[in-house]
Amino acid sequence: MDLPSSPPRQRTPGRAALSNPDNSFDRITAEGVDDGWHMDDDLPVLRTSVTDEVPRRVITRNTSPDISFDRSINPYRGCEHGCIYCFARPSHAYLGLSPGLDFETRLIARPDAPTVLAKELRARGYVPQTIAIGTNTDPYQPIERDRRIMRQILQVLSDFNHPVGIVTKGALISRDIDILAPMAAKGLARVGISITTLDNATSRAMEPRVPLPAARLRAIRQLTDAGIDVRVMVSPIVPALTDHEMERILAAAADAGAVAANSIVLRLPREVSGLFRDWVEQTYPDRAARIMARVRELHGGQDYDPAFGTRMTGQGEWARLIRQRFDLAARRLGLARHLPPLRSDLFAVPPRPGDQLSLF
Repeated sequence: MDLPSSPPRQRTPGRAALSNPDNSFDRITAEGVDDGWHMDDDLPVLRTSVTDEVPRRVITRNTSPDISFDRSINPYRGCEHGCIYCFARPSHAYLGLSPGLDFETRLIARPDAPTVLAKELRARGYVPQTIAIGTNTDPYQPIERDRRIMRQILQVLSDFNHPVGIVTKGALISRDIDILAPMAAKGLARVGISITTLDNATSRAMEPRVPLPAARLRAIRQLTDAGIDVRVMVSPIVPALTDHEMERILAAAADAGAVAANSIVLRLPREVSGLFRDWVEQTYPDRAARIMARVRELHGGQDYDPAFGTRMTGQGEWARLIRQRFDLAARRLGLARHLPPLRSDLFAVPPRPGDQLSLF
């Protein structure tokens, strides 16, 4: 059942969500009513606001059988990239905020995260395994340019020789090659760059504040030229909208130097389903019904099926065809590689100022 939506009281250029649906934890909901007055030109533009959070811990643990890591870090909550399909949108509900426009515009920064991380890594009994960053919200979203929280986190991980895997759509990651390249040379760092489409218009509509596809391809080239392994992530695959581009995306990424690839089909959990349907009906009215029909075919007749094992790959004939096409193209382009695990045996707690150094 769709949740009621609060109508925006400001103009929203450069935003993907069309509304602010009440989050699933609210006891009181608000429903927008069209009173016949349309005065958008008189409304102020909705700006991004950022609130600082002081975290008690920053390493989040998980036990999901669908993913290859058991711990992750989020430098930011919410994401200004504003991808309409983002499966992380419902996480904003835990903050009492909407998964809609709030997710894109009311951001939470964690400036103390590097300090807290160092404390956690120094804890007695800590056992290192790869930390994933960017698996919920993007660490290289626009505010990172000034906040530099992700860069400081990387410096901490480098100081501890701790392995890290990064997923991003942000070309800003190239700024941190000076930290990532030495880590990659030790087998401590790897990057995944997500490319959903090569069409600028589709990208701008669907992921309005993400660097355009060409910028992400340049980032792949810059990272690989520096010796950093990059996996291209064709994610999400949106049926009847971007699925026809899959082979071209893989080819462009291979030309840019990517060494491996993976893909995930579109997922629409919780409030994301209504947000995406509203968006696709307004943005692509001629094919909205077809897109949503294909989405439901991939998820057992529903907008989304959260079952482990199929939620990321889809199910049925369309899922099989997409996987077959992807596997054929990846093998042909040399991207069907299983990269070795990152090293955790180099982990070492660095001395703090004033500590006595070892003689051996």
